[in-house]
Amino acid sequence: MEEHVDVVVVGAGPVGLLAAIELTLGGVRVLVLERLVTPSMVSKALGIGPLGSEAMQRRGMAAAITAAEERIFAAMKKSTEQNGPDARGRGTRFSGHFAGLTLIRKDAQKEPERRAHPVDQQAVEAMLADRALSLGIEIHRECDVTNFVQQADGVDVAWASPAGDGRIRCSYLVGCDGGRSSIRKMAGFDFPGTAPSMTMYNAVAEIDHPERLLPSGWRRTSGGVFSYGFLPGRLVMLDFSGPPEDREAPVTCEEIEAVLRRVSGADVRVKALESGSRWTDNTRLADTYRRGRVLLAGDAAHIHTPFGGQGLSLGLVDAANLGWKLAAVIRGQMPESLLDTYTAERRPVAEAVLANTRAQMAILRPDPQSGAMRDIIANLMQFDDVNRFIGEIMSGLSTRYDLGSERDEVGRLIGDRPVSHRDGEGSLYDLMQDGMGVLLDASTEGKASRLVAASTLRIRCVAVDAGPSMLIRPDACVAWAEEENSIDGLEEALHRWFIPRLDDGSRLRSEQ
Repeated sequence: MEEHVDVVVVGAGPVGLLAAIELTLGGVRVLVLERLVTPSMVSKALGIGPLGSEAMQRRGMAAAITAAEERIFAAMKKSTEQNGPDARGRGTRFSGHFAGLTLIRKDAQKEPERRAHPVDQQAVEAMLADRALSLGIEIHRECDVTNFVQQADGVDVAWASPAGDGRIRCSYLVGCDGGRSSIRKMAGFDFPGTAPSMTMYNAVAEIDHPERLLPSGWRRTSGGVFSYGFLPGRLVMLDFSGPPEDREAPVTCEEIEAVLRRVSGADVRVKALESGSRWTDNTRLADTYRRGRVLLAGDAAHIHTPFGGQGLSLGLVDAANLGWKLAAVIRGQMPESLLDTYTAERRPVAEAVLANTRAQMAILRPDPQSGAMRDIIANLMQFDDVNRFIGEIMSGLSTRYDLGSERDEVGRLIGDRPVSHRDGEGSLYDLMQDGMGVLLDASTEGKASRLVAASTLRIRCVAVDAGPSMLIRPDACVAWAEEENSIDGLEEALHRWFIPRLDDGSRLRSEQ
C-alpha cells in the first residue's frame, strides 16, 4: 500500500466524528471516509442525553450546545405563542419520559443537573464537524468502502468515489456507518435481534387545523401514539399496524396524512411536508464490538427504536470509550488486550437500552392489556425510588462499568463539577479538554501525584482541598477512588488503564 494512517473511521455522523476527535487527541492519525456527499438532513434524534452531551462538553463544545439549546427554547416559545397554552410542555419539574409517560421528576433524581439537551442530531453533527476541522482531521466524502482485508499488522481498505477509487493501509478500521453498516457485514459480525413490528414517523409538516392535535405531549389513542406542537410543525407518530412495506420508499405527504388521521382520530389535512422519515422497532445487537482489527461503534453495533431518544447519546459514549483506548494501543503504551474492555464495558449498556426500548413499545401498544400495564407503571412512578430508577435508565446515568471496586463511584461516568486547585478555580471538564486522564489528588503531601507523575505523562495531576482522591480516565470513568490519605489500589489502577506491567516489571514503552 502506498499510504498508511493509524485508523480509518467509516462514517462521518456524530459517532464517527467523535471517534475521530478522540483518536486525534490521543496522538494518532485518522482518516474519515463518508459515503454521503453532504450531512444528512433527515429528521433523526431531537435531543441528546446527558452522557452524550458531557462527552462533547469535555471536548470543547459546551458553548455550542448552550447556543443551540437557546435557539430551540426560542422555537418552543414561538410554538406556544402560535398554538396557545395547549402547546406548552409539562414544565421544569419533569425531566424526560418513559413510554410517553412524562412523569420522571427532577426532584427524585440524584443528579438533576445532569440533564438531556433538546439539540437535534443535525446541530450535534455540525458541532462535531467544526471541532474535527479545527483539529485538522481529514474527512473524505462520496467515498463508499467496497472492500477491506485484515492482515497481521493492519487492514487494507478500498473505496469507490466519483473522484477515483482509493486504497489505504491502516492499523485499525472503525465502523461508524449506521444500522445497515457495510463494515459490520463485511467483517462477519453476528447481529441477532428481533424483527420490526411497527412504524414510527418523524416529520415537520404544515397542518390545516393544528389546534385539533392539541394539547401537545405524548397522546396514546386507540390508533397508536402521536405528539404534535412542542416545536413548530413537529410531528411524531407511532403506528402499530405493522412495519412499512418498503422502508426505502420516500415518505410522502399522503402517507403522513393517512397515518396521522388514523392515529390521532382528528379530521386534519397535511398541507405541506417539509421533511419526513420512518423508523421501526427492529432491535439488534452485535455479538462483539471487535473482530481483530475491525471495531464497531454506534448504530453499527446496536439498533433499537429511537423512541425515548437514547441512541445518539449511546453511540457518542461508545466513541468516547473506544477512542482513548485505541489511541493508547496504537501509541504502543498499552497492550492490544485493552481493546477487549471496550466490548466488555459498552455492550451491556446497549443490551440494557435495547431491553428498555422493547419494554416501552410493549406498554405503548393500543390494546387493553398494554394499557393496564401502562397504568401500573405510571402508579409505580409515584414512588421516588422507582422514579429515580426509570429516570436513570432513560438518561444513562445508571451506567456503571464493573471495575471490581466496592466504591459506588468507581466505574461511573463522572459529571462536571467545580475543582479548587492551587492554580485557582475551574471545572473538571476544563481539565479534560485535551483528552488526558485526570488525578484529583487530596492525599497527604501529594503522594498520589508523585506516584502518577513517576509513571506516565498522560494524566494531569491536580491537588484538591477535599477528597476523595480520584483517578479519572479520559472518557470520564472513575477508575479509582480513595479517601484523602490513602492511595491503596492506585498503582493497580494505573497499570490497568495507563501503564501496563510486563512480565519483567517494566513498562511497555517509555513515554517521552
